[in-house]
Amino acid sequence: MSFQNKVAVVTGGSSGIGKAVAIELVQQGANVVINGRREQLLVEAAKEIDPTGKHIAYVIGDISDPQIAERLIAEGLSRFGRIDTLVNNAGIFISKSFTDYTKEDLESKLAVNLKGFFHVTQRAVTEMLKTGAGHIVNITASGAVEQPIKGVPSVLAALTKGGLAAATKSLAIEYADKGIRVNAVAPGIIKTPMHPVETHDFLAKLHPIGVMGEAKDIVNAILYLESAQFVTGETLHVDGGQSAGRW
Repeated sequence: MSFQNKVAVVTGGSSGIGKAVAIELVQQGANVVINGRREQLLVEAAKEIDPTGKHIAYVIGDISDPQIAERLIAEGLSRFGRIDTLVNNAGIFISKSFTDYTKEDLESKLAVNLKGFFHVTQRAVTEMLKTGAGHIVNITASGAVEQPIKGVPSVLAALTKGGLAAATKSLAIEYADKGIRVNAVAPGIIKTPMHPVETHDFLAKLHPIGVMGEAKDIVNAILYLESAQFVTGETLHVDGGQSAGRW
């Protein structure tokens, strides 16, 4: 499938998986709009993604803010003319025992993982309906949602990312006859800046195959879903076997 001149919006695009996705899409000819909360990091990421600046745009701010979501979609329209793809990558993970979670933990997880998804997706779908085509990819979580690990308590990830997994199917059915596909990628633990190197040995053991994933693994899954025109409502597990069962 050609990505030439397609327009993609990627949340959480200043580092890790989001930045890797944006880099690959630009290299394949797409125009990309990224979002992040930290200005310097976002500006540096944009320069790395496309040093020419011709195929990249960015919007700074908290994606859980409806006004930021509005600006993100508006930037894609004003710079590149339409919205073809939305990658809901922004998310936060907090591992604590259930009774140790604070009100602030709950509010921050709900804000980024659910409200951020809701506001920008609603606006993206509105634009996709005008053209009769579009694709949404939600980044969920494999272990926390489908195979909880006792040593990594993460009920807030299960609550929010599990909700996102359910919303993927719901939206896929709602818009299947409108030309809009909705899929998800459920990663295992991926080597990104959020995981210090000294934790990698422990984190690798949380996967049946014994290694952590790479950002490229998630990028490849998104590229497949982009090209798979007969696939919607699917959650593609890229998790080193975590979702397959107990090990």
